[in-house]
Amino acid sequence: MEDHLHVLAKLRQDKSLSDVIRDLKAGATGWMHDVFPALEDFAWQKGYGAFTVSQSQVNEVRKYIANQKMRHQDRSFEQEFRRYS
Repeated sequence: MEDHLHVLAKLRQDKSLSDVIRDLKAGATGWMHDVFPALEDFAWQKGYGAFTVSQSQVNEVRKYIANQKMRHQDRSFEQEFRRYS
């Protein structure tokens, strides 16, 4: 999506969510600047949303992520985020 990213990840118990997000953003920013140098103003927003998912729902979340483009035709990211938060 143009304005947000969904990530399904299994986190190690010895890593905090904020550390994982920080590392993800740092790595992705470096990649963006290397691959798309014209996007020199690329930056992440300051915040993020995170949700826990039980193992029994992992496949449903995968389907949700795979179909997000279709889903966001009916409602905005903000509407969707408010629904699940």
